[in-house]
Amino acid sequence: MRWTLITVTVTAGLSISLVACGTSAGTSAGATPSGSASASGSEPGAAPAGKIAWGACTDLRRPGGDSPATPAATMQCGKLAVPLDYGKPDGETLDLALIRIPATGPGQRIGSLVFNFGGPGASGVDTMAQAAKAFGTLGARYDLVSFDPRGVQRSRGVTCGTGAQMDSYVSLNTLPANAETRDKNEAAMREFAQLCEKDSGEVLPYVGTVNAAQDLDRMRVALGDAKLNYFGMSYGTQLGAVYATKFPKNVGRTVLDAPLDPSVTFYQRTMAQTKGFQQAYESFLKACVAEGCELGPDTATASSKIDRLMDRSVAAPLQVGDRLLTQGLASTAVAAALYSKLTWPFLENAVASALKGDGGALLYLADTYTGRKPDGSYSTEMSSFPAITCVDTAERPSEEELVRTEEAALKISPLFGNAGAGSMCSVWPVPGSDEARKVDATGSGPILVVAGKGDPATPYQWGPKLTEQLKTATLLTYEGEGHGSYLSGSRCVAGAVNAYLLEGKMPDSGASCPA
Repeated sequence: MRWTLITVTVTAGLSISLVACGTSAGTSAGATPSGSASASGSEPGAAPAGKIAWGACTDLRRPGGDSPATPAATMQCGKLAVPLDYGKPDGETLDLALIRIPATGPGQRIGSLVFNFGGPGASGVDTMAQAAKAFGTLGARYDLVSFDPRGVQRSRGVTCGTGAQMDSYVSLNTLPANAETRDKNEAAMREFAQLCEKDSGEVLPYVGTVNAAQDLDRMRVALGDAKLNYFGMSYGTQLGAVYATKFPKNVGRTVLDAPLDPSVTFYQRTMAQTKGFQQAYESFLKACVAEGCELGPDTATASSKIDRLMDRSVAAPLQVGDRLLTQGLASTAVAAALYSKLTWPFLENAVASALKGDGGALLYLADTYTGRKPDGSYSTEMSSFPAITCVDTAERPSEEELVRTEEAALKISPLFGNAGAGSMCSVWPVPGSDEARKVDATGSGPILVVAGKGDPATPYQWGPKLTEQLKTATLLTYEGEGHGSYLSGSRCVAGAVNAYLLEGKMPDSGASCPA
């Protein structure tokens, strides 16, 4: 999930750690490999067959869009046509963009393993192109597949105005937390929502997770798999849970890492995530001080320096080339670096540089997070997130509810507290539905949920809750920090996940992995 301090959004920040993988598997879960022979779409609820037009990958981008990525020789990109509106299956279509890296061996090929890396709004095509090596153990026996979900990037990505208008939006300050700031941000959100309707109004009603789950089943058939083997991270866990609810008989080996509890309200989500980011922030400060921190000899001093930087950035933002590092961008940069312990040293250096007058590193962090490219254009992440989030819920908070939420969040964290994604959804131009918030995978194959105790964006308590709601899931707990556990560097987690996906061995109930 993606967290931006204007709209409290949330995404999977991949911390790619190439580590050797041990094993910690328990009893067999009885999952069966999905071959292609029986993937005919004949099961109840199965999708009709479709064809993917595979070819060379020609437009891959690195994170931040700074330069084209060079595709591996075996990497393939393609498109699959799906209905824009599943209520009109023979009507207008939407082309989903996919990427595939064929299984490398050794060992018998199991089938395809489809990834969603989070967001909602992250490009699976670009992420897989960069992250494939991190999944090399799985890639020996699976074709690694990912995609840009509907409303994202190449799949009719939602756009909302020009690059300059996006610059203005993402630069909004969140401090001071008073009525003037609140009114200014509300007006900006209304303008942003209107731009989204103007530029992408024809696709906005159809970008929700329920439709994306139906897309997954079309992909399963087109890939030639009898069951969908799936690896979802962050928001990808909600997509996987909705798929398992709609198509339980088609569920293959499924891993949901950094789980989202789809049943939470905007208020509950905001409180949990504010606590999560504040906890991660405090852990960063403690780790910094323990190793000789540039920001001060103790956590109170380090924190006060960051507070002063934020306050100063409101009245006098730092000049970085022809741009300004506003308080809003500086806050986004701090939050972005909290997703993984691997970026904590970079955050320390970036803040120390900003305190000396150089905001370049913090601006780089913010740009990477918001999807701003060097040419001033943006990926669709900042636009896709509210489009999908607001279609996935019928909640439309009142002004009074938003103020109450913000006041409660600020008591938890003056730096990260605000009214959450409800602020944008309260002004969103299309209605939403609660269908994607109700999950129950009764009748599906076994599902592995992996939750981290120190995850800031998807707090740990959501793991047990999603596991309970699914009915067919087993929870694996990771005791460490960071958003997402498989790529955290934990051999224990990687070993357990690999044993399940490759051999069908589910960890024992109540299993945990140390930090």
